[in-house]
Amino acid sequence: MNKINIITLGKLKASGYNSRPIKDELRINLNKSLQEGINPFEGIIGYDETVIPDLQTAILSRHDIILLGLRGQAKTKIARLMINLLDEFIPAVDGSELNDDPLIPLSVIAKEIISKDGDNTKIKWIHRSERYTEKLATPDVSVADLIGDVDPIKAAALKLPYSDERVIHFGLIPRSHRSIFVINELPDLQARIQVALFNILQESDIQIRGFKVRLPLDIQFVFTANPEDYTNRGSIVTPLKDRIDSQILTHYPKSISESKKITLQEANLTREQKEKILSNGLLHDLVEQIAFEARQSEYIDAKSGVSARLTISAYENLISTAERRKIINKEDSTALRISDIYGVIPSITGKIELVYEGEQEGPSKVAQILIGKAIRTNFAGYFPTPDSIKKSEKENPYLAIVNWFKNGNHLDLVSTLPNKEYEKTLHKVPCLSDVVKKYHPKETKENHVLLMELLLFGLSEYSLLSRNKIDDGIQFKDMLSSMFTMTDEDDIEEDESNFFKS
Repeated sequence: MNKINIITLGKLKASGYNSRPIKDELRINLNKSLQEGINPFEGIIGYDETVIPDLQTAILSRHDIILLGLRGQAKTKIARLMINLLDEFIPAVDGSELNDDPLIPLSVIAKEIISKDGDNTKIKWIHRSERYTEKLATPDVSVADLIGDVDPIKAAALKLPYSDERVIHFGLIPRSHRSIFVINELPDLQARIQVALFNILQESDIQIRGFKVRLPLDIQFVFTANPEDYTNRGSIVTPLKDRIDSQILTHYPKSISESKKITLQEANLTREQKEKILSNGLLHDLVEQIAFEARQSEYIDAKSGVSARLTISAYENLISTAERRKIINKEDSTALRISDIYGVIPSITGKIELVYEGEQEGPSKVAQILIGKAIRTNFAGYFPTPDSIKKSEKENPYLAIVNWFKNGNHLDLVSTLPNKEYEKTLHKVPCLSDVVKKYHPKETKENHVLLMELLLFGLSEYSLLSRNKIDDGIQFKDMLSSMFTMTDEDDIEEDESNFFKS
């Protein structure tokens, strides 16, 4: 017999149903998942050997949990996935506002219903998706929001004293009885509100306007917090922290490959973008490298962190930059280019917290510096660096390219160049294609052209060429001639910084 077809208390008792606390429920279902090799935390990448084992241990220990880590480390996503460890359906007394267990009623209302109707008490079934409550902690959250308050109108209508449970308007936590309750950014909760959580965690009773109400609530608490919040906006009061059984530390992806998997999984691309914009591993590596460079940058506040949302938004903008060019040129499809990377700047500037030195440079300039460092890092994976060539005393493969620019030539890569014009423009530089063939003889035509562009960007990062932003794209010139002929003060400063890079 299907459980959800049981609609009365009598039939529920006859079915042999046994009540169990939510923490036991999570523990038993996790145990079963581990034995069967099922991953209830599907989509959480990079935590297989770190966070997930600690989380599983905490669940097996039936602990309340706090996930502690910088922004964009999947803390909330982990909490939301915990519902996969709940039973698919549980019974509750129909008409109760606290998800009362028919066999162990909690509220006065549920007890009265059962007392009146007995085995004919109506039963409703609650799906696991309805047993999750999430609250963002903000300074304006009140005790009434979380726990409840006395309803004077109800007290007057029912002619009951304020101490009677029936005149209480319950808050989010009591209404989450037999559920997972998540408080995000716990330090943002005012200290007096945190104190109100003490007894719920320890003694299972609540106080409302001085009236103590004994409610043995059955709740799995999950809290999230950012370590930086402890000093910037607030802190977790020590007695509350002491009552949270397990503290689990999260972290950013430890490798580019893990970061790429997260970005590809979370990026919100349309079907047309996936089909018409030819992506490339090189460009994707560049996007991820920007975040890695940002986390080490002297311009960015390391304590604030660099969220994984940066790379997700940046990748979406990268694809859209190429798509815009495709639409303008009325082309059926196009491929990503190195120069498209400048389209991700708006995704960077809004997601980094700058220190004093970064504020002096400005967010846009810092974003360009990060892009430059990412290009420099990735260049070394495709071509020998000019520094390594000097040390080995081998023949310089880039000499003919550099000499072409020294002879007064320049190259303008306009951002909206059609595909054929883009390829034709790059072939204007002699020996550019030959260098790519030398180190990557078996590359496809599309990748060959992309590597030609990478060569120009890489050589400019090593101060062999000048790279300047122009109104409609990027211009490459000889380094020294560019310094002497420029009139724009900001561009001169940019060239000087490039020239003196080590």
